[in-house]
Amino acid sequence: MSAADCGLLLIRLTFGLLMAGHGSQKLFGLFGGPGLAATGRNFDALGYHPGKVFAVIGSLSELAGGLGLAVGLFTPLAAAAVIGVMINAMATVSGAHGLWSQNGGVEYSVAISVVALALAAIGPGRLSVDRFFPWRSDGWAAAALALGLGGIGAAIALTV
Repeated sequence: MSAADCGLLLIRLTFGLLMAGHGSQKLFGLFGGPGLAATGRNFDALGYHPGKVFAVIGSLSELAGGLGLAVGLFTPLAAAAVIGVMINAMATVSGAHGLWSQNGGVEYSVAISVVALALAAIGPGRLSVDRFFPWRSDGWAAAALALGLGGIGAAIALTV
């Protein structure tokens, strides 16, 4: 077990579990979150109609993508889910507020997106579920898949 594998595990657990927790707040009202009904109303206010359907899609993307990153399972697909949600957050919520999060800007969403993309490019490491399966991969193809699917998913959600 290398320091790099432990470092990747630390990054995956931190970002993955925080993202899964964020999705759980929206979907189930856990950790002081608003729950699905309020999240649906918020999505309606952002122009996503029907709001509750988009709230479920966004919340599940955060939850499943976060858990996938945390355990290192289907890592490029988990990264795509996270990237897609973060692109939507930047386009609809934080983009108008500039870069820095203290002003409500995109800083947080950019950081999460870059970490997810980097994990797809680097791979989840040896301390992951993916290492036991033949689809485990990293490199340009995995990064392109994560970014491409995340971007396509975000574009669909933004145009529907």
